[in-house]
Parts: sequence; C-alpha cells; structure tokens
Amino acid sequence: MGTDRGTDDDGSAGAPNLRSETSRLLSFSDGVFAIIITLLVLDLQPPEGRRGELLHALVERWPAYLAYLTSYLVVAVSWLNHRAALHRVGSSGKGLQWWNLGVLFTTALVPFAASVISQAVREGDQADERVGVALYGAVGVLLAASWMGLFHYLARRHDLLEPAVSRGFFPTERARAAVGVLGYALAILIGFLASPLLSLVIFLLLPAFYAATSSGLYELRHLRHPHG
Repeated sequence: MGTDRGTDDDGSAGAPNLRSETSRLLSFSDGVFAIIITLLVLDLQPPEGRRGELLHALVERWPAYLAYLTSYLVVAVSWLNHRAALHRVGSSGKGLQWWNLGVLFTTALVPFAASVISQAVREGDQADERVGVALYGAVGVLLAASWMGLFHYLARRHDLLEPAVSRGFFPTERARAAVGVLGYALAILIGFLASPLLSLVIFLLLPAFYAATSSGLYELRHLRHPHG
C-alpha cells in the first residue's frame, strides 16, 4: 500500500505534523521567490550620460530591460509552477525538502546570469555575448534539471500526494521539465554557432511555454479530452 503518510523519508515513525511542514515549506519558498524577484531589479540602474542625452542613454540600456523581463518571467513562472506542484502535496519529508531547496538554489542563480548577459549584450562584444548566453543557458539547464528531480521524486512518492492527484500527473510534469533542459541546451548551441540574439528569443519562449502549462500538461490534456 506504500509508505505511511505519517512516516518521514528515513522510515522513522512518530514524525511531526507533516501537513504543517508542507505549509511551512510553501511559505518559506514564497519568501525566497520574492527575494529573488527583488534582486532582479537591482540591475536596472539609472543611466549615466551628459545632460540632454537621457533618452539616448535609456535606449542604450535595452539589454538590461530585456534581461529583466526574461528573468522576471522565469522566476514568476517558477513560482506559479511551484505552487501548482506543492498544492498537490499532502505531507512533507526530508527528500521533498532537499529537492525543494535544489529548485530554490538554481532559481536564485537567475539574477546573476541575467546581469552577466545584460552587460555582455550592452557592450556589444560577440565573444562575451556568447559566454553570457552560455552562462544563462547553463543556469536554465540546471533550473529545469532541478524541476525534473523534484517531479521525479514526487512521481515515485505518491504516498506524499493528496488522494485526488492522479498517478500520471508528476510523470507528465517530469517530461515537461525535460523540455526546458533541451530548450536551454539548444539555446547555448545556437548562441555559439549562429546568433546570441536568437538564443534570447528561446529564453523568452521557454517561460511563455511554462506559463501556459503551469497547471500541468496532464490536466491540460484531460481538459481537452475529458473522456480520453
């Protein structure tokens, strides 16, 4: 019948209220996501320039605006997907907590990668742009891989989920996370072999995909084919 819902990952009985632990996990994660989003805006600094050239100086900083937009979408969509996943969890445990910390760790790298790629594009050196794209893409790969790990763990630990959650939900989510691993890896290759600007397009499309599917591919499929 699976693991008892009152038993932690290490098999010890008499664990504390794990439903309460799940609420604390969600609250802690919400705070971390809020801090990460706040850090993103720090790269939007007032431009420096001579008097009468403020408009030109603002326009020249368009890479910073694009990096902010892209990274904000990544973090915001990660938050939406995180809440969608955790609301399907009925009880917590050490394994879930560690995988959750992994997702937060990789998400926290986004502001740094966004700042690097923004500076590289603004300075216009193609070699630096490729390095910036590679760094941002690598962070994206790590982020998507951490989500894959979390979804894989929840796919194996159905005993931690709410009773109404289908056994097919998190295996499908694991495949959805794999799209990000492949997409960010492709963006790195395109940035090196073709144009870094094309990579930026992919960086925008991926969070758009995850925003559109934040409720889960499994549920979207069943909404379209309720009798399938």
